[in-house]
Amino acid sequence: MTASLTTNRCSWCTDDPLYIQYHDEEWGVPCHDDQKLFEFLILEGAQAGLSWITILKRREGFRKAFAGFDVKKVAKFSEDDIERLLQDEGIIRNRLKVNSAITNAKAFIKIQKEFGSFDEYIWSFVGDEPIRNQWQSMSDVPVTTPESDAMSKDLKKRGFKFVGSTICYAYMQAMGMVDDHLISCPSYQS
Repeated sequence: MTASLTTNRCSWCTDDPLYIQYHDEEWGVPCHDDQKLFEFLILEGAQAGLSWITILKRREGFRKAFAGFDVKKVAKFSEDDIERLLQDEGIIRNRLKVNSAITNAKAFIKIQKEFGSFDEYIWSFVGDEPIRNQWQSMSDVPVTTPESDAMSKDLKKRGFKFVGSTICYAYMQAMGMVDDHLISCPSYQS
């Protein structure tokens, strides 16, 4: 946690230490690591309909349950693994979300084979450069954009689940494809 970032953070960031660390060190920071890109694909899908802090508090449970977010291992999960996950209190135990993580792992691997990496594919939706917005207020921040719409449409076409435009935009924010820190926030990159 960065001591100098104690005030004026984006208003969604509560005083929970997990939220503060996530806001200060991850959210809006460009990520080009396929393993972390896969991790957040699982986490953002699991978040659908829930608060992000709920997911952050279970992040280590997800990491343990989903083989350290090793995409090749998750893609091979069996019915027994699904049943094990549905009993795991450390994650969100929703059958559709669990199944989607396995489906998405298989589709993720296909993209890696086609493009050389998931990073090459996913960053193409923003022209390989982060979109740096200049929002004054959280009410200015959109929940979808033409880029997230295009990403969602293409991911769905490739067989991904839980990748609606709103989830895709949250993913873009999380992975630093879009920097939506408010201009008053110490994490804002001018």
